[in-house]
Amino acid sequence: MPKDSSIKSVLIIGSGPIIIGQACEFDYSGSQAARSLQEEGISVTLINSNPATIMTDPVMADHIYLLPLTTESIEKILQEQQIDAVLPTMGGQTALNLAKEADELGIWEKYNTRIIGVDINAIEKTENREEFRKLMGEIGIPVAPSKIANSFLEGKEAAQLLGFPLVIRPSYTLGGTGGGFVHSKEFFDSALKRGLEASPTHEVLVEKAVLGWKEYELELLRDGKDDIAVICTIENLDPMGIHTGDSITIAPALTLSDTCFQNMRDMAFKMMRSMGTFAGGCNVQFAVNPENEDIITIEINPRVSRSSALASKATGYPIAKIAAKLAIGYYLDELKNPVTKTTSAFFEPAIDYTIIKIPRWNFDKFRGSDTSLGLQMKSVGEVMAIGRSFQEALQKACQSLELKRMGLGCDGWEERNLDKLINSLKNPSWDRIFHIKDAITLGVPITSIQEITKIDRWFLEQIYDLVKTERHVRKFTLQNIDAHTLRIAKEKGFSDFQIAHAMGGCTEDEVYAKRHELGLTRSYKMVDTCSAEFESPTNYFYSTYDGENESKPTDKKKIVVIGAGPNRIGQGIEFDYCCVHGLLAAKECGYEAIMVNCNPETVSTDFDMANKLYFEPVFWEHLREIIDLEKPEGVIVQLGGQTALKLAQKLNEYGTPIIGTSFPDMDLAEDRGSFSDLLKTLDIPYPDYGVAENAYEAIEIANKVGYPVLVRPSYVLGGQGMKIVINDEDLQKAVIELQGDLPGNRILIDHFLDRAEEAESDSVCDGEEVHILGVMEHIEPAGIHSGDSSAVLPPFGFSENVMDQIEMYTHKIAHALKIKGLLNIQFAVKNEKVYVIEANPRASRTVPFICKAYDVPYVNIATKIMLGENKLSDFKIEKKPKGFAIKRPVFSFEKFPNVNKELGPEMKSTGEAIYFVKDLKDPYFRELYREKSMYLSR
Repeated sequence: MPKDSSIKSVLIIGSGPIIIGQACEFDYSGSQAARSLQEEGISVTLINSNPATIMTDPVMADHIYLLPLTTESIEKILQEQQIDAVLPTMGGQTALNLAKEADELGIWEKYNTRIIGVDINAIEKTENREEFRKLMGEIGIPVAPSKIANSFLEGKEAAQLLGFPLVIRPSYTLGGTGGGFVHSKEFFDSALKRGLEASPTHEVLVEKAVLGWKEYELELLRDGKDDIAVICTIENLDPMGIHTGDSITIAPALTLSDTCFQNMRDMAFKMMRSMGTFAGGCNVQFAVNPENEDIITIEINPRVSRSSALASKATGYPIAKIAAKLAIGYYLDELKNPVTKTTSAFFEPAIDYTIIKIPRWNFDKFRGSDTSLGLQMKSVGEVMAIGRSFQEALQKACQSLELKRMGLGCDGWEERNLDKLINSLKNPSWDRIFHIKDAITLGVPITSIQEITKIDRWFLEQIYDLVKTERHVRKFTLQNIDAHTLRIAKEKGFSDFQIAHAMGGCTEDEVYAKRHELGLTRSYKMVDTCSAEFESPTNYFYSTYDGENESKPTDKKKIVVIGAGPNRIGQGIEFDYCCVHGLLAAKECGYEAIMVNCNPETVSTDFDMANKLYFEPVFWEHLREIIDLEKPEGVIVQLGGQTALKLAQKLNEYGTPIIGTSFPDMDLAEDRGSFSDLLKTLDIPYPDYGVAENAYEAIEIANKVGYPVLVRPSYVLGGQGMKIVINDEDLQKAVIELQGDLPGNRILIDHFLDRAEEAESDSVCDGEEVHILGVMEHIEPAGIHSGDSSAVLPPFGFSENVMDQIEMYTHKIAHALKIKGLLNIQFAVKNEKVYVIEANPRASRTVPFICKAYDVPYVNIATKIMLGENKLSDFKIEKKPKGFAIKRPVFSFEKFPNVNKELGPEMKSTGEAIYFVKDLKDPYFRELYREKSMYLSR
């Protein structure tokens, strides 16, 4: 059936601010769906409150509403726009819940707006645990024995009936919030109380635990005539008991028998068809008994899910794009595969490689929190790696995490304490995969590790094989290692650093040179959805050491954009926004735009965003070989946050041109001590400071500049390790801790300006002219990280004198650092005097916020300036303020109930929302003003 011609306009509901359990994968889904609908000539309206997203950019939709995700906002849009249909399946659980609430209030019916992509009645069946259990019983799909409880008494009765161990699953929560395992009755009361309180309906499912069972996910698409395709099968390395968002996952499933898969597939089809009449994406989760392959279902999500972005990047199949077209009436067999452009979209992708996802956690931001993994999701991001084998993909994924690990061990960070290792195997946390390898290295039998972890033996044997390869490499030196041994190590994912570490007496650069001398270089393979069965013009590549190179460099002028890697606190979705605009600007200037990133949740890694995508670790060795192959005009590091910036030194040493601000000038800004020296020469006020190499020097400096002092390392992200201390004892502890976490880092000791106000400016400079994008006034005082502070654009409380100082200092610093591109500066204001705290010679977290507030594509402008294609005077920049824009941080403290929630110099927020007020009389703004007055009067 062709598309429904009665649908001329569609409203897409976004997922709101980034929180743990619902991250930027829905920016990817929403952006892809919006572009897919626009291809069909449909007008797209989009609502979201997250200013950091690319989906809320004018390049993605016809009408953007940066409004709170409430039914009041929905009604406002329906009054202003003629909306034929709403697509709520691209914004996670938030969008589905909002669509359901609007339906219950009769809003869709009132404005004659249809819901597409999901059967609204199915939402209740999937989110209400009792309704789901009943439905599965009706269609003959096994589930774990369970009972619903709406009270403490009912929960106790359920536990007595079912017996331990048990699972508590609250209804209508996100990312497993409030859920958990209970192994014995002494822990049950507190777990039940937590679950009931977490559920908005005060309802939990008390379920018999199937600990040790294997967990699988199926990503499916269904069309209006009930055709269904399995796009991807994902296997969890970790068994049942760890939230799938916190589990290492693999595609395709590697330890699943064909019989079990076919049974699972049939059950998924039956479940999807029981969800009413709808066309779109769906995610189904199963548990499998490893002893006899009995299958039970865990849950079904009748929407594009957290795993859909991963499945899309794993297979190359654009799930959200096709799901959007199915929602407007197309059938699967009517659509072309957008990757091959010749075959049908009604097929199940075949892949001849392995992908591995490893989550990224930020437990360092929540000191004292429970770091064990369970039913409640705690990770803030993820990486994905592609390899020809499980081993290669696993090593590449470990290299992508930005944890200073050079692969799976063999890098000097190994744990040698057997008691600690056994405890880690029993109580999984972020580092268990590394500790499995360390335990095998120390001689712990695979059988023992399997008994403790319940991880499938096949995976453990693969890791054991890596240990054997490492032992073999240790027998050689750089001079006598043969090509065959080196090739085997590289095929198994070992980095040059790991090989150098194993052999000893050489560096990674020497290993790099040695293997190139032996003709051992990376080849690049296509991700084409069909294992090369059909010809495909795809531009999506991964590296390996197996066979022919399929990435053929062109003779066009090229630019490489380095992405930000995994999302984490301090570096999130806003940098993907910047990378996307960098790619678009480079293409507009006639360059072949090449993207390098390893984050599957991002829009920048969508199959058609760059001219060429290398899904590779943002890791020097990988980047170096891409540069060797492509020979670009230069590399853009300003848009990928601290991750990309940290590679600038290597690029500079390697002789690769850095587009925009030069490395020496960027380094001058990043080195806290050198930057403060620069401010002194520019006659710009700054807090008294000193640079310390050890605790003794730090105490000496602190007593000279006066307490309280701010302790700050250089070259860090999100205020990592920063502390305000008030005496010698606390200072000594802080410095020793920093030296343990960040060895070799110079430490700046600043006098802390107590009760000072804080502001920041973002600007763009072409080497001569400076344009200030915006100045933001913070609500919270200096001492609270800018990412955790609410901010108002433009400022409302600063005098003309203060604003003049901010403008003057911005111009002075931009010229002194020879900025070509973007610059962020943070200020403290006390008694009408402005002090400079720091400068960041790159895109900042606040750039997307300013772009949305003023409706100006600043990143696009800055990229063209970096490329030397334009000067500032070439652009007619016209700000279109919508009143006062307010940025409010969003936290995920509910995941860490016992952690210190007090805000300070180290960032803790996971996302942000934007609000607009017309004037200072607005009640929302008056509340903010009261907050600021309260802070400054303390």
